[in-house]
Amino acid sequence: MTYSTLAVTAVVAVLVVDLFGYRTRMVTRKAYWTAYAIIVSFQLLMNGVLTGLDVVVYDERTIWGPRIAYAPVEDLLFGWAMVTLTLASWAAVNRRANTARRRGVETDTRPSSTR
Repeated sequence: MTYSTLAVTAVVAVLVVDLFGYRTRMVTRKAYWTAYAIIVSFQLLMNGVLTGLDVVVYDERTIWGPRIAYAPVEDLLFGWAMVTLTLASWAAVNRRANTARRRGVETDTRPSSTR
């Protein structure tokens, strides 16, 4: 399986988890995309440094070819999947803790500020 195939698979899997598994609908929120814009700028900066200085080298046969800040576009897909899965998981855990708390069951998690 190529790096490109894995990147696309990761994006699809995270969309399924967010929209149908956790049902947090993280990707439909303006606040998420605002936060992601900040995160992706730092991701591009670090990818540029690591790939521009040849700390990380990619096999050209396993990527699509286009690069942003020296890194293959697939890195943006993997980064998106990682960040989105983390935020959606956090929102899902907090939602469950808040639901349990409303039912009178104590949990060890703090109340969530997400809705």
